[in-house]
Parts: sequence; C-alpha cells; structure tokens
Amino acid sequence: MAESLEGKVAVISGVASGFAKATAELFAAKGCGLVMFDLNPAGLEATAESCRRAGARVVAFPGDATQQATFERALQECLRGWDHVDFVINYAGGALKVAPIEEMDDAICRRIIDLNLMSTILSCRTFAPQLKRQRAGRIVNVSSVCDRRSWPGWSVYSAAKAAVNAFSKCLYTELRPHGVGVTLLVPGGSNTGFQAAAQGVNRFEWDEGLAVRPEHFADMVYQACALSRGGCVSEMVLIGLAQDISGF
Repeated sequence: MAESLEGKVAVISGVASGFAKATAELFAAKGCGLVMFDLNPAGLEATAESCRRAGARVVAFPGDATQQATFERALQECLRGWDHVDFVINYAGGALKVAPIEEMDDAICRRIIDLNLMSTILSCRTFAPQLKRQRAGRIVNVSSVCDRRSWPGWSVYSAAKAAVNAFSKCLYTELRPHGVGVTLLVPGGSNTGFQAAAQGVNRFEWDEGLAVRPEHFADMVYQACALSRGGCVSEMVLIGLAQDISGF
C-alpha cells in the first residue's frame, strides 16, 4: 500500500549521474522536495534543473560525502525549508580503482573505504537523532552485488560494501523501535558514470536490453519509500538479467 510523496522531503547524495540522478528525478515528479549534493557541479546543476522543471522544490549544493559538514548542511537545509526530513538516500560511492591487491596502496584503500563506508556512517549518524525525534522516516543505504559475489580486483570495494551491509542491518535494529526504517539496496552492475570514475573498470560487455538501468533502481527506491507507515523493506537486491552472478 503506497502513500503519496507530495510534501515530503528527501536527501539524496551523488545526484550528478546514475542511480541517484534517476531517483531524484522520479521523486521530483512525485511531488517530493529535494536536498541534494554532489562533487560534480555541472552534473549536480543539471539534475537540480531537471527536478525543478518537474515542479519540485530543490536545494542543491556542492558537497563531499566523506565530510561530516556536508551532511550537517543537508540536515539544516531540510529543517530550514521543511522543518523535517522523510528520506535519506545514501547513493554516494564508487570503486575508484579495481586492481590486484598488491597494486592497492594505503591512500586508495582509505579513499574507497571513506567514500563507501564512512560516508554512509557519517550520514546516518547525522540524521538519526532528527529521525528519532520525529518517530518517522526512512534511510536507504546502498551496498553492491560485490558483497554477495566475488570477482578479481574488487576486493577492497567489496569489503567496504559488505561493511555497509552489516552496518545497515545493525542500524535497523537501533532505529526500528523509534518508528524509523532502514533499507539496504543491493545493486547489480549497470553502465553508468560509475565506470568513468573508477580506474580499471571498463564498460560492462552484455546485452543492454537485458541490463539493469538507473530507472530500475529509482523505481525500487520509490516503492520502498512510498510504503505506508508500519512496513519496511529491509533489503532489495536488483540485478539485471544480462549479468552473470554465478561465480564464487
């Protein structure tokens, strides 16, 4: 049973491209207000303008998801503009580099962990007190099929995403008594800006007609957020028919 998103407000990170961009545009079309950020100013503004054309009220600002101050600003924008926050959708992440483990130096390992795991922790730590006060709201954290299956070169990214999985499950148990839901989204591979931002990752070679696309993820996240109060989708695994996940 779905509820209207009209008048609600969502915080979405990493909106310059891919899954987050598609989700922001769908939420805008459904009447949801948006607070969004990304480090890519051109992509950020393009997504914000698209959402405004759909009639949404939008606050967009350049922001680094690995910095606590970014989430603090996002929370303040929600409270200043709407007096509450309904959805926190933590898309920001990326592989950054895919290579044999001996080629992964300390700096790149820390960047991968910061971008994927610490960004999620920082966001949830910032918004949890407000959501508890409201006794309502939903958090969506994003893991990866890499936390379920194994491929060479993806070890550090996979470890970070597996940690997001464990973190989200524990967070669910913390926030559930306060009326707040936590959903883990587990995406399969998709040809988005993800490849361009990661050293060693090329375009996936498969039948694009059977591949999972950003709008698929947008629709799944919308369905989870529009679920009427009392229900919570604890986990969504969405993998394209084109992707072989039969490995180890």
